[in-house]
Amino acid sequence: MKIGRLSATMTFALAIFAATEIAAAEIKVLSIPFKAPLDQIGPAFERETGHRLVISYAPSEPLLKQIESGEPFDVVLTFPKLVDQLIKQTKVMAGSRGDIARAGLGVAVRRGAAKPGTQSAEEFKRALLRATSIAYAAQGPSGVHLASVLERLGVADAVKPKLRPMAAGSLVVGPVARGEAEIGIVSIPFILAEPGAELAGPLPHELQDYVHYSSGIGSSARDVDAARTFAAYLRQQRSIAILKSYGLEAGPE
Repeated sequence: MKIGRLSATMTFALAIFAATEIAAAEIKVLSIPFKAPLDQIGPAFERETGHRLVISYAPSEPLLKQIESGEPFDVVLTFPKLVDQLIKQTKVMAGSRGDIARAGLGVAVRRGAAKPGTQSAEEFKRALLRATSIAYAAQGPSGVHLASVLERLGVADAVKPKLRPMAAGSLVVGPVARGEAEIGIVSIPFILAEPGAELAGPLPHELQDYVHYSSGIGSSARDVDAARTFAAYLRQQRSIAILKSYGLEAGPE
């Protein structure tokens, strides 16, 4: 009798194990450089769900070209406007966009260097005029906003010769850390992720803008339920706490 009960228990356990194995999926994620928080969120998701993440990173424009050229994916993590663009192209499922977080813009300096004031528009203006060189993401949302700020402050012509355009936000802080640019202006998570740089401060409230991050489910996702589970996991409280530690905050677009 005991042997029979043991056999039944083992059979049930094997059935559960088999079901878990069948349900587990490999989820291919294409993401803009969002690596630091995903290095923590990803393993926790894999432990809790049994799914496996395969994540590759690229700046927004190359990422878009990868997708438009037909590279398969299950989840994309990028800017909301690009997710919407991919929905129009039917590369991402309609109605699948999920807004994850937002990040304010800040000023980066080399670690140990003097920090310029950023608490008011006038302080920030003086910092721009005093800086010998300014790295920024020419093609990213932060770079577009910076251009409008320079016009608003009336310093566009004076600052233009100092600008050091970078192709993506992830490339802005490196030159600052190496001393190749005196300051960098980009979303705060990129600054916090660079050991050789420090955050001088966020942009003044009246000049602040936010870079938003969203997810989308690929129209050709191999396991839509698994893809949705990962996208939803990014918006759970435990993930939000990790995002916050990297300078991100939950918030609507």
